[in-house]
Amino acid sequence: MDNHTKKMIAPVIIVAILLSYYVGFSVACLLVPIPLALKLLFGLVPLLLAGVSIYVLVERIREIRSGEEDDLSKY
Repeated sequence: MDNHTKKMIAPVIIVAILLSYYVGFSVACLLVPIPLALKLLFGLVPLLLAGVSIYVLVERIREIRSGEEDDLSKY
């Protein structure tokens, strides 16, 4: 296993855990008998956060592959 693959393991695991939580929370909110507006609010926000998490993961993987692991060293 090369060095880049080792650095990608932790972000992928964290995002997988976050996605399972967000999707599970959304499904639970949709199954609870509450007004439709609250279902949409409580169900949609975690799904949007899941999408943002995937986007950040893709950006992080690109950083790791390009060799820019430490962004703070630039400043």
